[in-house]
Amino acid sequence: MTAAGQLQPEGPDGQERAGPAGGEAAASGTQRLILDAAGIRRALTRIAHEVLERNQGSSGLLLAGLRRRGVPLAERLAALIEQFEGVRVPIGELDVTMFRDDLALRGPGPALQRSSMPQDVTDTRVVLVDDVLYTGRTVRAALEAILSYGRPRQIQLAVLVDRGHRELPIRADYVGKNLPTAQGEQVAVRLREVDGQDEVVLIRDGGR
Repeated sequence: MTAAGQLQPEGPDGQERAGPAGGEAAASGTQRLILDAAGIRRALTRIAHEVLERNQGSSGLLLAGLRRRGVPLAERLAALIEQFEGVRVPIGELDVTMFRDDLALRGPGPALQRSSMPQDVTDTRVVLVDDVLYTGRTVRAALEAILSYGRPRQIQLAVLVDRGHRELPIRADYVGKNLPTAQGEQVAVRLREVDGQDEVVLIRDGGR
């Protein structure tokens, strides 16, 4: 388990993100391991099975990963579904920045990343994939973003961690880990594709 990372401004639903590099958070906060690499693998395996069971197989499915860490999670889910079903589910990538309701609060020139869909999403079952579900505002933006690509038959939501504190009436269909948190705590999801390691940690302010 590494030291707590330096808090960075980007994260799910606008929360700060703890990265793997050492920084001020290591000195001022403590962290508790919630999921290790094996725990993340088990959670994703269970979600993949639940997706297949709910949708009666993989036909008509499309996984849409929310940048940044939702994309590698979607790719892992697609690999698991292919392992179980022998079919590769298409994967899209969504950058929801321009659809956020707090865009005006983020200052000029927000950093944009590429969004892409492998096909028209009309009449598909889209599973949005993200790392952490918090206030629900990122998911709201993702719903608006995916509708710009067509009219899906159904939109579902899969998240690795649900930390609570919803500000909108949004609930995930598939959850890897329900994690009750305090408002002042940070949930850091680290994935090997982005951060070089797999773990989920809960970071508490050292003064609390």
